[in-house]
Amino acid sequence: MNLLNSQYVRGICLKRDAVPSFNHYPFNLPSLKTLEELTFHPKVTFLIGENGMGKSTLLEAVAVALGFNAEGGSFNFNFSTFDSHSELGNHLKVIKGIDRPSDGFFLRAESFYNVASNIEEMDREGGPSPKVIDSFGGRSLHEQSHGEAFFSTFLHRFRGNGIYILDEPEAALSPLRQMSMLTRIHDLVNEHSQFIIATHSPVIMAYPDAAIYEFSEDGIAESKLEETNHYTIMKQFFDDKKRMLHHLLNE
Repeated sequence: MNLLNSQYVRGICLKRDAVPSFNHYPFNLPSLKTLEELTFHPKVTFLIGENGMGKSTLLEAVAVALGFNAEGGSFNFNFSTFDSHSELGNHLKVIKGIDRPSDGFFLRAESFYNVASNIEEMDREGGPSPKVIDSFGGRSLHEQSHGEAFFSTFLHRFRGNGIYILDEPEAALSPLRQMSMLTRIHDLVNEHSQFIIATHSPVIMAYPDAAIYEFSEDGIAESKLEETNHYTIMKQFFDDKKRMLHHLLNE
């Protein structure tokens, strides 16, 4: 199998000629000022970087350009609690592969509560069965902790043969759950799935068969895990915690 041809999304291009101005949001973000084309890994692509560099903005735009609801959910979620997504999605050209996904989900920590509420609303308005929540594990997501509900969605709702876009999933997960996520990602990749993930977690970005793009003031550059700022800072902290704390706390 030719992975480059079989992947669902090969990459994106920014239609720079159609951008109204690179002096206004979101096009004034460092990552977008120099963006022309970004190639995605056939299996897993990580978008990483400090806050404000534009990784989640670009991830959201990719999701919207693919037909997902800006607040998250599967392709058939069309609710909106607050229309805050940028116009970037209208200026992206998505380069698709030959295959088409039979499943897909946009999972983002910051608006997951809204997704859970929309599921309950759809189930109240629909018939007795099957209920939407059944595909999420059968238990109300609002009756679980944020981390439990988030991981239950990842575990039960992701069916394979799909394109899955995750925005900072570690925000809801303990380190142990993050390791469990690696196992589930691997299982789904082996079921012909593709992931695009924005994350700050060195644990999650340790998945071996992946591309890591680091967003900085200089733009976007491909990197290796051990070369990323996230990994370096965490390693420095745990290698010499006392020295780091002395510096941070001025003691």
